[in-house]
Amino acid sequence: MSTTTPETRTNRWYLSSAPILRALVHLCAPMAAAMIVGAVYNVINAGFIGSLHDNVLLAAVTLGTPILGLVMAVGGVFGVGGGALISRLLGGSEREPEKAGEIKHVASFAVWGSVIAGAVLGAAGLLLLGPLVTLLGADAATASATGSYVAVMLAFVPVLAAAFCLEQLVRAEGASRQVMVGLIASTIANLALDVLFILVLPWGVAGAALATGLANLGVVVYFVVWLQRNSEHVSLAPRWFTLSPAVLKPVFGVGVGELLQTSFLIVTSLVLNNLAAAYGDGPLAAMGVAVRIAQVPEFLLMGVTLGVLPLLAYAYGKGDRTRLTAALRASAITVGGIGAVFSVALLVFRDQVVTAFISDPSVLALGVTILTAQLVAMIANGFAGLITSLFQATGRALAATVMSVTQGVLFIPVVILGNLWFGLPGIIWALTVTEAAVLLVGAGMWFASRRAIDRGLAEGSAERADASLADAPA
Repeated sequence: MSTTTPETRTNRWYLSSAPILRALVHLCAPMAAAMIVGAVYNVINAGFIGSLHDNVLLAAVTLGTPILGLVMAVGGVFGVGGGALISRLLGGSEREPEKAGEIKHVASFAVWGSVIAGAVLGAAGLLLLGPLVTLLGADAATASATGSYVAVMLAFVPVLAAAFCLEQLVRAEGASRQVMVGLIASTIANLALDVLFILVLPWGVAGAALATGLANLGVVVYFVVWLQRNSEHVSLAPRWFTLSPAVLKPVFGVGVGELLQTSFLIVTSLVLNNLAAAYGDGPLAAMGVAVRIAQVPEFLLMGVTLGVLPLLAYAYGKGDRTRLTAALRASAITVGGIGAVFSVALLVFRDQVVTAFISDPSVLALGVTILTAQLVAMIANGFAGLITSLFQATGRALAATVMSVTQGVLFIPVVILGNLWFGLPGIIWALTVTEAAVLLVGAGMWFASRRAIDRGLAEGSAERADASLADAPA
């Protein structure tokens, strides 16, 4: 266990008492930057595969993508739940120092739980590789390549799950800059390994999967070393692993929502693609372009909603109502501002932006419509994501889970009915309608939870005041 380092004290200061705007920039900007770099990598990685001029290989990577999403969700079960709990305990340790001793149990459970769950999932997938490849949608032409890609990914599932989990634990300490460094370094390493395994060595999609696995192994090493050297309370030693309900309940209560959300996103993506495909290649192409354009502001909003979570959790654990309210207000203004600026800019220059990707006039008009729908959905999703982070930060497990699954539960009937009643426009606007409904559900639960959140803050404030009186000189 390391002693407190200057870097750790600085990160703690951002969580505890830094001006809100400075804290938001410190926590959110690196997250947004790392996510945008990751999105750029996805495009470049597809370019490496595409350079082989074999559509079967591109199809194999596309078909295997849900596996990576599911693995990240497994890591999220332990990482998001464990990270939120660690931030609350760090805040609570300011009034009850003994709470800091619980952090090592949470961290050890989260990391080793993600590794064990990943090993079980990976082994099961390898044993059932044939049926799994068929389930992913591979046909006779793509089955072999898809199987090669998925098999290598499954072999690295424990590493991938641990990498995502550790990312959340480092963020829980307020070290967003270190997370950004780790993720960007991983992306660069992944690109270098892509060149080696795909362009130099003729390993194709198996090489792409191997590059991803090895790059994430590097991330695991980086985060483990950083925590060992800089974290005052986190320990990843197996001896601190516990199955205590005091750890399992809050971790799974928040984390299971991540797994359900990702599972629903995979299902809804498959449903949407199948429905849109019935209208030809044009709508699919237009939808793909619009989604990629909207990804930049969407990732910026996600950087805010994910980055602010440790700040909200720390303030709640500390019982600091003023800081929690200020952080929530500033985050909401930031989400609204980013959403408004990008939406106005993209809507004003929508023809020029979409033309850069699409030349067919009929598809161009459709792409503009889809982009408009995506931007409106993006703003609603940003505010809904902020409400979800508040629920996760304050330990409102049921509310966080409801927010995570509502989109999937609502989207499928909305898109199917929209297709039946309005045809292609119904498909295009289904996500917008769903995101607006999710935001309304979240706002309703937030108002219903305000008293419970206030009680938790009041209890923290009272305990802090009692501790101050106990420490005061006679």
